[in-house]
Amino acid sequence: MNVIDLVRLFAESLDVGVLLTDAQLNQPGPRILYANPSFARMSGYAASEVIGQTPRILQGQGTSREGTRQVQRALRAEGHFLGCLQNYRKSGEAYLCEINVRAIRRLDGEPEAYIAFEREVVRRRGRPTRGGAGRYRPVEETASDIFLSDRIPGLG
Repeated sequence: MNVIDLVRLFAESLDVGVLLTDAQLNQPGPRILYANPSFARMSGYAASEVIGQTPRILQGQGTSREGTRQVQRALRAEGHFLGCLQNYRKSGEAYLCEINVRAIRRLDGEPEAYIAFEREVVRRRGRPTRGGAGRYRPVEETASDIFLSDRIPGLG
C-alpha cells in the first residue's frame, strides 16, 4: 500500500477537504496526487480535474502572493503550515480557505508528500481568540477538527 492509498483510506469520509501533493516545492510546485470528495464539494473541481495540477489552480487575483510565499517558506523550514488564503472555486467565486498542511516524512526524515486539510471559513468579528487562525470560523461546523491541533498524530 502506498501513501496515496493510505490517505484515501482515511480521507474519503472526512468532512474537510484533503489534498495530497508530492514534495516538490520548486517551480512549478507540488503536483496534486489525491483530492477527497469534500475538497471537490468545496472547490467545485472533481478530483480528476486537479490530479496532476498544482494547488495554484485554486489561486486567483485576490490570492495573496505573500501568503503563498509564507506557505512555501514554512514548509521548507518546518514542514508544516497553518493559515488562511483566498482561493477560487472552479466557477471563479472567491472563498476564504483555512489550510493546515503537514509533511508526510520518509524514514530518513525527508518529506515524501504533503497533506493539506482545508475548510472554508469567514472572518470573525472582534479580536482573535487563539493565534492567527482564531480570526476565522468555519462556514460549516465539522466533526473532525483537525485545525485545533498543532500536531496531527503520525504527521510531521
